[in-house]
Amino acid sequence: MNADYLFSEITEKIIASAFEVHKALGAGFLESVYVNALLVELRLIGLAAAAEVPITVHYRDQVVGEFRADLLVESEIIVEVKAVASVAAVHETQLLNYLNATRKSVGLLLNFGPSVQVRRKISSNNLRQSAKSA
Repeated sequence: MNADYLFSEITEKIIASAFEVHKALGAGFLESVYVNALLVELRLIGLAAAAEVPITVHYRDQVVGEFRADLLVESEIIVEVKAVASVAAVHETQLLNYLNATRKSVGLLLNFGPSVQVRRKISSNNLRQSAKSA
């Protein structure tokens, strides 16, 4: 992975943890099993992680919905976990929507299918916002 990526050290640890979990459990469990196992693994390596983090969605200063992020790591990285045969475009869009709703910049989509699939997403709107305020 490129060392110049935003939060690259943390995302590399998250990805390595996903491979550890998959190596131990294999494929075929429900998504919640992988979320819980990944939470254990992340905490074992010293990362602050929380599961099922509630996030509200606003539209014109009104709350219009709520969702729960599978994992929030180091209060910065949203991790969306799937347990499907293959990642679909809708899964990637879901993660981008979560990033936009939270104003977080980096997200990981981890699929615990036959093998671990990883998609790293960056919300460029949030990066532009950060650059403007700096």
